[in-house]
Amino acid sequence: MDCSTWPSWAPVVLWSCSDVSLPRTWRRSMSAGEKRRVIVASTNHGKLAEIRSALDFDDLEFVTAADLGREPLEVEETGETFAENALLKARAYAETFGLAALADDSGLEVDALDGAPGVRSARYSGEGATDARNNEKLLAALDGVHGVHRSARFRSAIALMEPDGTALTADGACEGAIGFEGRGDGGFGYDPLFLPAGG
Repeated sequence: MDCSTWPSWAPVVLWSCSDVSLPRTWRRSMSAGEKRRVIVASTNHGKLAEIRSALDFDDLEFVTAADLGREPLEVEETGETFAENALLKARAYAETFGLAALADDSGLEVDALDGAPGVRSARYSGEGATDARNNEKLLAALDGVHGVHRSARFRSAIALMEPDGTALTADGACEGAIGFEGRGDGGFGYDPLFLPAGG
């Protein structure tokens, strides 16, 4: 996988660059010009825009709970892996809305921190965590750590689940390192600190 083109929402690249494809049965079962609705288990507008852009299939329409006039679900991420959390969210949305559901979970694993923040990436700085506070905590945790010891990876998992429980998952990682200060003004999460290998 080419990390130099890794966008701020990793599952988009993972999905479009992986060997995983959307189930062919969907296309066979659709009438000409008909679109299959897939609900995205997220309220993150940046993520939604990137999904719709990267996964621009003529026969699929990506919608949100708000698009359907409903409130988004609050799904507790109790999984021990990114894949488990993605499946939890996809299952909740598929069962509640009666549509195929696309969900992701992703985060940063830093070798010098024994894989932290890992599945707790979004909540790394504790209750009320923000991207800025998470980045500050990460830099503080790596104070005095230099060179190859700042190695890290952005790991991501996505899950697509049908209302009947049939699931498709994919995961991947982008290797890199943690910088010494934030850079750029785009993206979100740990984007300002993560330096993709070869990028």
